[in-house]
Amino acid sequence: MSDYLVKGYAYDGTVRIYAAITTKLVDHAREIHQLWPTATQALGRTLTAGVIQGSFYAEDQQITIRIDGGGPLGKILVDADAHGHVRGYVQNSHVNLIYDEGDKAGSSAVGQAVGTNGFLQVTKDLKIRDFFTSTAALQTGEIAEDFTYYFAASEQIPSAVGLGVVVDTDNTVKVAGGFILQIMPGCKKESLDRIEQLIEEMEPLNRLLLAGKMPEDIVEYLSDMSWDPLYTLPLAFECNCSRERFRSGLATLPEADLVEMMDDEITTTECQFCRSTYTFTPTDLETIIEERTQKGS
Repeated sequence: MSDYLVKGYAYDGTVRIYAAITTKLVDHAREIHQLWPTATQALGRTLTAGVIQGSFYAEDQQITIRIDGGGPLGKILVDADAHGHVRGYVQNSHVNLIYDEGDKAGSSAVGQAVGTNGFLQVTKDLKIRDFFTSTAALQTGEIAEDFTYYFAASEQIPSAVGLGVVVDTDNTVKVAGGFILQIMPGCKKESLDRIEQLIEEMEPLNRLLLAGKMPEDIVEYLSDMSWDPLYTLPLAFECNCSRERFRSGLATLPEADLVEMMDDEITTTECQFCRSTYTFTPTDLETIIEERTQKGS
């Protein structure tokens, strides 16, 4: 089954709920980045949150999410657009930590791997001139709780965020998905009380996903069995890198650097998001220098 997202309104239009299944796109990220289990969970949760949040926007608008908690995973970077496309990577892909005590004993220690000595930052490219960046301090490093805090602290939107990634014994992604519920102005107190009760009584998201629950089921539950579907959006891990983009990047380097690179038979560049490689010969680099000289003359 393909990955997809559903959006609906509930509680007389005062609550919007997004839910998504992201198993394939998260497993694709795991495969291309050769992620170990904890890295898969951390990046998978961020990819899921990112692709849901990207759907908040329209047309060619985009967001970039940066998470840096000072933990062994290093930085997490995710880009998402309004059309269900997302890409991302984690700085250190070979991380696998397990909680050895407490309520989470035996489960993947995402919070420890991410760390809490840092921030979650969202930059919005709304295509209206400037970029808009909002930042919130990391609370747990578990990603979902951090996004809940981010929405309340930086965007002043009371929200509930659930993110789940289950890694199988062969390290592939068994299931992945998530939801974001946001409270709009005018929501009644009895609705808020009911939402809080539903979330408190909700089974762990990983368990729901393993039981085969789909985005519609999650929205149905969170809406207290009454919601108005708005749209369904297919989702995919997709990168917009290209040889021309990397060529343009090379054209910004100092001429001395390009000349030095010409000593190599082949210059290879790699996209951090999708691991695609693009090669340039000394002749290609010479052409870049000539074109820049002509533009400057």
